[in-house]
Amino acid sequence: MKKHQVVGIGNAIVDVIAQCDDAFLEVNGIDKGVMQLIERDRAELLYDAMSNRTEAPGGSVGNTIAGLGNLGLKTAFIGRVADDALGHFYEAALNGEGTAFPNPPVKGADLPTSRSMIFVTPDGERSMNTYLGISADLSTEDVPLEVVEDTEILFLEGYLFDKDHGKAGFLKAAQGCHRGGGRAGISLSDPFCVDRHRDSFRRLVKEEMDFALGNEHEWASLYQTDLDSALKQAASECGLVVCTRSGADVVLIRGEERVEVPVHRVVPVDATGAGDQFAAGFLYGYAMGKPLEVAGRMGCVAAAEVISHYGARPEADILDMFRADGLV
Repeated sequence: MKKHQVVGIGNAIVDVIAQCDDAFLEVNGIDKGVMQLIERDRAELLYDAMSNRTEAPGGSVGNTIAGLGNLGLKTAFIGRVADDALGHFYEAALNGEGTAFPNPPVKGADLPTSRSMIFVTPDGERSMNTYLGISADLSTEDVPLEVVEDTEILFLEGYLFDKDHGKAGFLKAAQGCHRGGGRAGISLSDPFCVDRHRDSFRRLVKEEMDFALGNEHEWASLYQTDLDSALKQAASECGLVVCTRSGADVVLIRGEERVEVPVHRVVPVDATGAGDQFAAGFLYGYAMGKPLEVAGRMGCVAAAEVISHYGARPEADILDMFRADGLV
């Protein structure tokens, strides 16, 4: 029995969320509905412009791991934060949710803790302005072997692939996980990230990953072809492939098995964290040895819950929702 059921590695980002209207986005030069990377000065400017802001520990895989912790799994999250107020907030929040955070805040760091200013308009669209700060500097030194070798499942965040030391950290983590008999997987995270590192991503998915999650745009970008051809190639190279499709059926492929899980369309209050919580629901089913269809349905239930309210973390008891749907 492993100490951890799921360990995630990703950007340790504090989400700062505020509601606004489209006019606010236009005045402040914020592109609607996308994630933009910004510099430190603009991060401070946008932070000051936010009213009635709320803060929550975030980051894509961080949100997923928190969701799994709330579902009762034994989890840990590996990421970098600075020895500042937001860094200590992040550490305390994860520990308070029952997720181990083995990386102590870095003392004397040149960069502050990462933060993402998320502006939510009345239609539920979120416009994310992310200052990566210290989290993007994760390297092999931040990956404790005693953690990654003692987990059943390792889940990696594709965003960290932007720097060579992040790639090295991923390789160390995946190899450590496999040495311990665990399974390693990745979220492709973003089509532009895939564009920048296509060859490296392909090698990682083919040679080191047991499973991979992505949306239709990320998979098409990875293999530079239409979606069906991309998924066919992915399935020939990776043990388990999952593809979300913006409100259309979710596709899950393992060997010769292909499952399509219908998505019930709802009008989102706030779409922040939908993909992250889909991953949490799916990984819960995967960790518990559920059939592909059940794991996919679990992902859809978790995603639907999180878009029904503001914030990227579940508010309802997702396990109760699984029971109500006959999934557990």
